[in-house]
Amino acid sequence: MSGVAPPPGAATERRTSVVVVGGGQAGLSVSWHLVRDGVDHVVLEAATPGHEWADRRWDSFTLVTPNWHCRLPGYAYDGPEPDGFMTRDEVVAWLRAYPATFSPPVREHTAVTGLLPGADGGFTVSATGPDGPETWRADAVVVATGGYHLPVVPPWAPALDPAVTQLLSGDYRHPGQLPDGDVLVVGSGQSGTQIAEDLHLAGRGVHLALGDAPRVARTYRGRDTMTWLADMGLYDVPVTRYPGGLAAREKTNHYVTGRDGGRDIDLRRFAAEGMRLVGKVGGLLDGPGGHRLGVAPTVRASLDAADRVYNSICADIDRHVARAGLEAPPGSSYAPVWEPGAESTELDLAAAGITSVVWAIGYRPDYRWVGAPVFDGGGRPAHVRGMTAVPGLAFVGLPWLHTWGSGRFLGVAADAAHVAERLRAGLLDGAGIAGAAASSSRRLAG
Repeated sequence: MSGVAPPPGAATERRTSVVVVGGGQAGLSVSWHLVRDGVDHVVLEAATPGHEWADRRWDSFTLVTPNWHCRLPGYAYDGPEPDGFMTRDEVVAWLRAYPATFSPPVREHTAVTGLLPGADGGFTVSATGPDGPETWRADAVVVATGGYHLPVVPPWAPALDPAVTQLLSGDYRHPGQLPDGDVLVVGSGQSGTQIAEDLHLAGRGVHLALGDAPRVARTYRGRDTMTWLADMGLYDVPVTRYPGGLAAREKTNHYVTGRDGGRDIDLRRFAAEGMRLVGKVGGLLDGPGGHRLGVAPTVRASLDAADRVYNSICADIDRHVARAGLEAPPGSSYAPVWEPGAESTELDLAAAGITSVVWAIGYRPDYRWVGAPVFDGGGRPAHVRGMTAVPGLAFVGLPWLHTWGSGRFLGVAADAAHVAERLRAGLLDGAGIAGAAASSSRRLAG
């Protein structure tokens, strides 16, 4: 740069071999391998490493996977409760201690705004850092920003009665945050059911609009169900060998909780205790400013489907115990503790005393800043175990990137190792990256 300062507002240009976008557990895991192998790189993090665990989780949040699942490269949970469930603050502290174990080259408060592949290979990454705009030239880029960026909210939500407070699940913190009155939680995945439980335990009137999420037992036959599943190899099955194949990436995770040492989430029991369960929300029945919602009569079907999955997983564990000749307490089958009566097709928020709505339908990816042809019709990256058809461009930290464990602490280390090795090999041999991408392209096409 000849020592001449760039004009005001000009982007500072830097060069490195690999840019890792995102400093969460996935990006840091890739960096660990690159540091170990002596690969020049930088991790660009919009805030601070692992910040989303603090910013998008409620106060009573706990992991739903046992602590022993928390294994990153060179770093694993070593606390006193391997079968327990870390709280939000414990997860944040655990993650924040990780970088100190290997000193990754993280640039904090540096938000990536654009990514373009070069005509002759390599990439240009645009970002805004603490000192203003900056540009990075790199041979390879790893996108490690996850797949949950934009909240899924019905298009008619802004037309809802303005007297009703609306909150995204990622912005919910505690029951006292919401105005007095009943709360409608829309969505029965992991976040929706746990937030509904949090409100229910606080004595709030809760109405839960059910979706299609399955559920799972917290413990079964003397052990945590997720420990059984890990022993059975379920978290290691590649998505291509999973029933339904790549469609598994669209599936909702099973709901359960690690709160208070871990327990089932039984929506039927909640209903017996006074929680109101309603079917899928369809839309406003009145005009702008309205408060009458149409709901589908799907409560019974949703509960029955979730229970079938619950019992089928328990039956899988029974077969595993029998095949392996293991000693374990007797098995059982869940029997419903409550049944819905006649189902309404309308929910009048005002008549029900509902003063707030928590949208917990989910989040979808937003990769509009990635200017490379690597996405399917739904805006999701097309890849083979993280490697795209564009030479040198990879993704990590996505649900079902390779296995069921990919979106969890348990599986991210293996995915990061694979991507880092493929990129390292390509950097050592210029044809390597192109060759790996060509192979991925053929497999995607096939």
